[in-house]
Amino acid sequence: MSANVQRVIHVIKIAGVAGAERHLLALAAGQRAQGVDARIWALLAEGRRVPAFEEMTRARGIPLETLPIRGHFDRHLLPALTEKLYDAAPDLVHTHLLHADLYGVNAARAAGVPYVVSSRHNDNRALRHLLARKINRRMWQKVDAGIAISEAVRQFVLRTEGAPPQKLCTIHYGLDPQTVSAPTDARARLRAELGLSESTLLVGSVCRLIPVKRIDDGLRGFAHIVGDFPAVHYVIAGTGPQAPALRRLAHKLGIAEHVHFLGWRDDPSPVFAALDVLLAPSLREGFGLIFLEAMALGVPIVATRVSAIPEVVADGETGWLVPPRDPAAIAAALRQALSDPKRRRAFGQAGRRRLETRFTVQRMVERTLTLYRHLDSSTPCATL
Repeated sequence: MSANVQRVIHVIKIAGVAGAERHLLALAAGQRAQGVDARIWALLAEGRRVPAFEEMTRARGIPLETLPIRGHFDRHLLPALTEKLYDAAPDLVHTHLLHADLYGVNAARAAGVPYVVSSRHNDNRALRHLLARKINRRMWQKVDAGIAISEAVRQFVLRTEGAPPQKLCTIHYGLDPQTVSAPTDARARLRAELGLSESTLLVGSVCRLIPVKRIDDGLRGFAHIVGDFPAVHYVIAGTGPQAPALRRLAHKLGIAEHVHFLGWRDDPSPVFAALDVLLAPSLREGFGLIFLEAMALGVPIVATRVSAIPEVVADGETGWLVPPRDPAAIAAALRQALSDPKRRRAFGQAGRRRLETRFTVQRMVERTLTLYRHLDSSTPCATL
């Protein structure tokens, strides 16, 4: 028997626009294009607005409603959300991230929503905390199925949350390469902005400047190669609490003149398009949409062999994978990449092909809707 799912409400806690939020925008828009009435209900901390997310939903024609959430445990939110869901009467509630799971799943069941699905977007260490594990273990008793955005995340959830394997499917993020565009002169523009010649080689990282991204390892690895490639520069696009310490480290390593902190970029595509190599020395990545964005623009990748990265970046085909916390290995990979422009181009082209065949939005949307249709089955993931 096929589940009849025509109206879906996605619930997510929003503080900014990062990977999970951008994934949801693509998923909801794709579902609406398939005739499903997909809507987003955003939980906002203390009712604070997130104008960028609001604009993105408007641009994609996705109905958006917001509810305030006051702290981790808000005694007013559950009854308010339950009442709203009862009035909206969706066929399915799909929750994203811990706060949405805690309130959205319970509210959906209290409101009598026929089906509930939960997505897991990361393998964050905080999710190993005893309280988070208890919350999630209870949630698995109340949901019909779950989606992990990578096999690495799926294995993490099975270990830490005790999720029933037959209920938890892997559906990779998707990206429409046509949505990733940059000016044809993006390379020249960024180099001109930085006062560099057009022939300058650029290595770049695009991320939040937080410890798990290990940009300090990137700086140390880059410091090893400056003597071999005196015209190479390292650009870092992003903000975060580690920014001052990373600037100090660049000075300490004697490479400050070759390192450029670009700050936050609302649209990072021109930065990706200007790079010769994307460097991502993370300790963890639930998936890493930046890899798909780089692949869309034909940029080869040097990244760590951790979490979901090997599922996205094909070592020796679309990039170079190295051990985590290993600046010397980063340096060796960068040397290979920077010394061989033909290989860089080949890896970039292979990355674009890999995106177009394995990580499309259409594939993500179709697999998600297939899961919805089989929620009456005891093994809904078996149909994927």
